[in-house]
Amino acid sequence: MVKQLTHNWLLKLLSLVFAVILWSFVMGEQKLEQGYSVPLQLKNVPAGLMVANEVPSLVDVRISGPRTVLMNLRPNDISLTVDLEDLQPGLTSFRRLEERLNIPSALKVTRLSPSFVDVKLERIKEKEVPVRNEIAGQPAAGFRVGEVRINPPRVTIKGAESELKDVSEVGTEEVSVDGVRESFTLMVPIVYRGKYAALKDQKTAEILVTIEPLPESGGRTEPKKGTQ
Repeated sequence: MVKQLTHNWLLKLLSLVFAVILWSFVMGEQKLEQGYSVPLQLKNVPAGLMVANEVPSLVDVRISGPRTVLMNLRPNDISLTVDLEDLQPGLTSFRRLEERLNIPSALKVTRLSPSFVDVKLERIKEKEVPVRNEIAGQPAAGFRVGEVRINPPRVTIKGAESELKDVSEVGTEEVSVDGVRESFTLMVPIVYRGKYAALKDQKTAEILVTIEPLPESGGRTEPKKGTQ
């Protein structure tokens, strides 16, 4: 029995080692599938243009491939870039995003959501509009709001051309005059909540509110002197 076990022991040992290596190789090449959230980057936006629509910042990707390759793939190693170079204003649809992933050739994308992205480019424009004051409340009894001055009276908005077409004025934050008896000056923020446009430079305005007494109603007349 011992002779049978020790007969050709070197060959049997080599066979065992080969079997272990083969088993490790087969297990190592076992197919796996893994999910990732990949940042979507837009690059080379043409000068004078801007992105004027919602573009997802992350894309859900499922990748399959050999276990040894997939286990060595780190999330930070995966990126998805859309090149906007030389595009003209308008809507462009980018499909087959899986071809833009920088992953090893041994791996395969099995699912990608969204599977495409639309990018709308618009010209960047500027528009000057008046500033509207927002006065709220009532002064103290016997007083009224007189002249209201705003400095600057106009501001510039910069952004997507289509959005600027609908902007005719901007307002300030609400200024309360409740119970006020005297004129005052106040610095207040200018309010503009654009989606693809914003105030270019001036973000605040100085408001001078004049409070004046109400004119007396009616009038008193001195009694005439009688003659004797």
